[in-house]
Formats: sequence, structure tokens, C-alpha cells
Amino acid sequence: MEFVLKHNTAEKARSACQIITVTQPRKLSASGQRVDKANKGMLSAILKRGDMDGNVGQTLLLPSTGINGVQRLLLVGCGKESEMNERNFDRVVNAIASTLESSGARDAEFYAAEIPLKGRDLAWKVRQSALLLNNSEYRFDGLKSGKPAPRKGLRKVAINVLKKDAERVRQAIAEATAISAGMNLTRDLGNLPANICTPTYLAKQAQVLAKSDKRLRVSILNEVEMKRLKMGSLLSVSAGSRQPAKLITIEYRGAAAAEQPVVLVGKGVTFDTGGISLKPGQAMDEMKYDMCGAASVFGTLQAVTQMQLPINVVGIIPATENMPDGIATKPGDIVTSMSGQTIEILNTDAEGRLILCDALTYAAKFKPSCVIDIATLTGAVIVALGKVPSGVMGNNPALIKDLIKSGQQIEDKIWELPLWDEYQEQLNSNFADMANIGGRDAGSITAACFLSRFAKDYKWAHLDIAGTAWKSGDAKGATGRPVPLLTQFIINQIK
Repeated sequence: MEFVLKHNTAEKARSACQIITVTQPRKLSASGQRVDKANKGMLSAILKRGDMDGNVGQTLLLPSTGINGVQRLLLVGCGKESEMNERNFDRVVNAIASTLESSGARDAEFYAAEIPLKGRDLAWKVRQSALLLNNSEYRFDGLKSGKPAPRKGLRKVAINVLKKDAERVRQAIAEATAISAGMNLTRDLGNLPANICTPTYLAKQAQVLAKSDKRLRVSILNEVEMKRLKMGSLLSVSAGSRQPAKLITIEYRGAAAAEQPVVLVGKGVTFDTGGISLKPGQAMDEMKYDMCGAASVFGTLQAVTQMQLPINVVGIIPATENMPDGIATKPGDIVTSMSGQTIEILNTDAEGRLILCDALTYAAKFKPSCVIDIATLTGAVIVALGKVPSGVMGNNPALIKDLIKSGQQIEDKIWELPLWDEYQEQLNSNFADMANIGGRDAGSITAACFLSRFAKDYKWAHLDIAGTAWKSGDAKGATGRPVPLLTQFIINQIK
């Protein structure tokens, strides 16, 4: 979707659809009042009749208004000004997108500044609106047979602002456009079936991404090279698969070579059967999404590259399948990680931490300013937090605080869980340095405790996105989270 700026007054609009907001009780925005005055009280009469009360998300589309230069008029309710918050803001913009998708309007004029939301400035309102409108356009239908029917819906949105605000609004639109592109890439990779999106496919996509900008460089390690580096933990997961594992590194160099990079480590299990600890068959198709951590690294690097941010970022993606086989790793096996620590594998379905731990050890070679791993790691985080926030844990309070703040800035919420030493005892093993699971209690926390043993040499945070990376049911599909959070965090590191 294309976003442009306009500076005209509302009564002089030229558009296929002009969007006017209405608050309760039946109060027109400033732009709405100007349009109403220029058209002899037409909008006031509509409100007086009760056709539009101004409830949050309520819409009234007037296909033919008689207003010069405007083919349609869309009234959208914002509720009471005192009750407007970020969630209701999203509901308003989503209602606009849903109504206009079937209206036939190809372009629209929008006064985002007039949505009454305290604590958020104009740039935030514009960026959030652009993100939501772009998100509403996403479809994944390339694998369906036949030619898709031509789509109606918006193609261009004019954001009407004062000239003095133009520069910061342009920046907000540029950020939203880049983040949306990153989210779309993440969703595309997540939605691909596992017979297409294999570890080798991800490696090829990294090379495709690298060709888009000279600041990007890719290196790919095969299983022989990983064996030389003694990545026994990662390779224990790929042992049962006929698809060879890959360790993909994507470096974005936007700053001086001496500047320490932000390192993102994304779990890339392209399909997870559970291995010998086989999962139940119900909803196993959703295990193609077990590489959404890796997909979010791709998406974040896409956004960073598109914005040409002056910072260094490294993405590390351990990619593998987790399959049952005659030579697959078995419960009770003991493997040696790249760090030299030994692991008793009590459950082969706790495989994400086994590939991440070697990737975290590998990350130290880049001398990072911080390391953030992203993984659909535990079902326990959904039990703890539901599907609204991602879980976050780590070894550096300042880093976690920065991540939480970034999530609040861009409405990609995360919530901190404790990472206390008392939980480490649940990983005790009679036969190795540690077990790969800590029992039923606090499963998300003990998974992070496991990872923390491989991240002692730098500032580290762990994002468990099992509840937020995809949706099930009728809306099944990848969400593109936490690309907004990660991109905002990286932008904040520059500022």
C-alpha cells in the first residue's frame, strides 16, 4: 500500500473516500465539522437521525455524498475520548480497513491526528495506522491453483497533516513500510509448508536477501563444518532427518566495523515431530511454524536493511528438522555442546534449546553488544501468559527493560518472567552437566535457565514467542511478530 502526504483542508479534499472520525456522543472531528459546514449540515443531520452513534469501530459508508471531489464518505466511531486507548485505536483503524476493502475505493484520505489518544504523538498514530492498514492487505495464496480473483480494496492512503509535521510523518511512514515488509517476509516464511521451507530453502532465502543490499553478507555452515566446531547439541536434533541442518549467519553492516553488533538468534526448526518423543497427531501441521523465530530474524533484517539503519546487526539461524528415525537421538542420550558442556536428553521434543545453545556459543565470536534469541520454545508460556504478550527472560535487567519499552512503543507486548537461580536445580542430571528439561513446573523458565548457561559472556535476553508467532483456528497463519518489537529495539539503540 502506498502512503502519501496531503496538506489541504478537509472541505477541499479530492479522494475516492474521505474518512471522518466521530466520538461519542455523536461529535464530529474538526475535519468533519469543516466538511459539515461546507455542505449545509449534511453530516450533522446524519448523526441527529441516529445512523452513527460514534461507538468504537462503528462505521457508516456513504457511497454517494454529493460533495465535490469526494466519491464516498466513511464515518468511523472512536467512542468516548476519555476511553480511547491503544487497543481501541487499533479497533478503529482495523474497522476502516475492513470497511474499505469491500467498498471499491482505491484511495482514501485519512486524518490520523484527529483520533483522540492521549500519550501518543502524531508520528505514533501515523505509523501505527500504516502498520495496521498494511497488515490488513496481507494474503498468502500463492500455492492455491488457479488465478486469484482481482482484489478490491485500498491501494493508496493520503495522510492529511500540517506542513510543519511533514518530515516526522514521512519518517513514521518509512518505518511502518519497512516493518510491514519485514513482517510480510516473516509471515511468508512461516506459512510455507515444511516440504518447501526446509533448512536448505532458508539458506537460499538468506542468499537472496543478501543480494538485495551490499551491506548484507551471508555465510552458511553445513553439517561437516558444524561437526568440526563440535556443535554436538545442534547436530543431535538433525540426526533423524534426511534434510541436512544449516547454520545461517546474516551480517548487516550499517556502521563502522569496530561497532559491536546486536545479535539476533532465531530458532529454525522447519518441522518438529518431537523426534522419538513423538508429538500427538492433532494440530501437528502447525509445527511448520516452529521456525518463526528464524523467520522473525529474516524479517527484522529486511526492515533494518530497507531503512538503511546506521548500526551493525547479525542474525544467526540454526536450521533443522526434528524427525524420528533409526539413527535419531533417543531419550537418555548424552551429547556434548560446542561450549563443552554435556547434556542428557530426557525428551527429544525439547529440541529448540538444543539448537539454540550451540548458536548462542557461536554468537560470542561476533563480540556482541547484546544477544537476543527468539524461539517458539515452550507451550508453557501460553499457559502462563496466553497469546497476548511474548515472554522475556535474560541476564541483564537494562536489556530487558529496553525490550519491554520497545514493545510498549510499537504495541508488540512482552512480559518478563523470573529467571531465579532456584529454578536451575530442576535441570540437574545424574549423568551429565545438565538435563534438557526441568519437569512440568515452570517449563518456560527452566528452558530459559538452560539457555542462560550458554550466554554468560554477554548481555542476553530470550524471547519465547510460542503464543504470539502464529494464530490457530479459522485465522490460522503466522503473525509476523516480534518483528515490530525487534525493529523498534534496534532503532532505539541508534537513538
